[in-house]
Amino acid sequence: MQHPGLIQQWPTLRTMGLAFLVCLLGLSVFTAPAQAFQDEAGADEAAVPVDDGADETAPADDGGATEAESEEGAAAEDKNFLTWMIEASGTFGLLILLLSFIMVALIMMNILQVRRDNFVPQAFIESFEQRLNAKDYQGAYETARADESLVARVLAAGLSKLNQGYDKAVEGMQEVGDDENMALEHRLSYLALISAVAPMLGLMGTVSGMIASFREIATSPTTPKPSELADGISTALFTTLEGLVVAIPAMVFYAILRNRIARFTLEVGMVSEGLMGRFAQAGKQQGAAQKPAGGAAPAGAPAAPQE
Repeated sequence: MQHPGLIQQWPTLRTMGLAFLVCLLGLSVFTAPAQAFQDEAGADEAAVPVDDGADETAPADDGGATEAESEEGAAAEDKNFLTWMIEASGTFGLLILLLSFIMVALIMMNILQVRRDNFVPQAFIESFEQRLNAKDYQGAYETARADESLVARVLAAGLSKLNQGYDKAVEGMQEVGDDENMALEHRLSYLALISAVAPMLGLMGTVSGMIASFREIATSPTTPKPSELADGISTALFTTLEGLVVAIPAMVFYAILRNRIARFTLEVGMVSEGLMGRFAQAGKQQGAAQKPAGGAAPAGAPAAPQE
């Protein structure tokens, strides 16, 4: 039994490498603004002048107000970028985070499922052809039933209906192939759903944040401070960013995995029809022979395997 080499595993390694690069890209999206935010906070702190004489001559009430404002500013500077993002994202950010976990699970599950060994394993094809060359049709059927690959299930379905004719056998193969293809597409379609829902959640967060900012402007008796409007604006921007960070990888992997499924299912159809075609050729070669009484198949003809 041959084991697939590095060249045969290249599509899977390439897809997993792309997943790793996307994860690194996502980390860079969040860590780079965090570092910039911290550097900017440190620069602002260093740029604030300290005037001891002004503090000594200021009234007591103004000194208390200045001290309170300085404490608020220090608290704002101590808040790192990640904490700010979590607080600003709110409920919409939590929903998008849950979608990201589901997306990663679906991507890994489909990468492990959509492999050549699960569709057209070379070891099974060689074993099945050896049985056919030896005219051991019952052994070929048992080999197909014992294997869990897609091409094995398709061939087993065709061989089980061979006693009804070659056309019925091909029809049974097509039914099993269509069912398996539908199951794979159904599992993969959740990635497309996530790629559509994540930006919509980000858009809802955007609208909610803008409404909060305009409500602050409308209800404030005086001109609101920029810090009072920043909460709603940050919610709008963070949720939009998070929705796109989840949606873009989901769209990329959906396209890649869908193309791989289409390619592998086409290969399964070609291989299975080629192997079953040998039964048809064997039947035509035996067609010239005299058929025994009772309608039994001639000696050496590919009769239907027994269950």
